[in-house]
Amino acid sequence: MWENHLEKAGFTVASKPVENMTEVRKELGVPDKMQSCHTGLIGGYVIEGHVPADDVKRLLKERPEGIAGLAAPGMPAKSPGMQPDGEKPSGYDVLAFDKEGNSKVFSSY
Repeated sequence: MWENHLEKAGFTVASKPVENMTEVRKELGVPDKMQSCHTGLIGGYVIEGHVPADDVKRLLKERPEGIAGLAAPGMPAKSPGMQPDGEKPSGYDVLAFDKEGNSKVFSSY
């Protein structure tokens, strides 16, 4: 589970089930093509999908200008929470996106 991955990395997770996630994601500015199964908020950023904790930590440390959040679109099979504990992420990109819906690769696995 992605929340467990974040907790093991030192984050405190408060999970809140929401009925209409499509509307929530729209309000948060998550582009349609970036949507996934989990949406999180931390430090003024949106985290969408199974983004590795190390990428969240890097985002919070670097605070790149113009970035609204990070996304691992879809449900990558080899992402944290989708694979056995201890396995390293592989086979997908984590994308940084801005408020206009533009994106660029933040990390590749």
